Amino acid sequence: MSENKVVHMAEDNNGLGKIEISPEVIEVITGLAALEIEGVGMLRGNFASGVAERFGRKSSHGKGVKVDLKDAGVSLEVYVITNYGVSIPDVCQKMQENIIQTLKNMIAIKVLQVDVHVVGVHFEGKGDLEPSKKD
Repeated sequence: MSENKVVHMAEDNNGLGKIEISPEVIEVITGLAALEIEGVGMLRGNFASGVAERFGRKSSHGKGVKVDLKDAGVSLEVYVITNYGVSIPDVCQKMQENIIQTLKNMIAIKVLQVDVHVVGVHFEGKGDLEPSKKD
């Protein structure tokens, strides 16, 4: 989950006012950019994000994305389920490149890193297979 910070884009250099972008916007853009890549089945949030979504606190577009704002830029963690039969390293690299390029084009923010966590594989018609959690 992102902290309660904002990204300051312009400090009133043009006399019109300042521009701030919330971390939730970065989450949504990142999630949509990740889903554009062929081989990405879906993003997967954690239990807390699922509860928040049920209570209407979070859009499903930002699910599975963690934003960490720093002075030098932004670090991202993306939790994804890939489709069965794809090259997972290739899909993840394309996803990282697309996320970085999309954020650069849309909000001109420096992306320090995009960590991708593959948490499951989607089998067409059979649902998702995720590693079982041991108690």
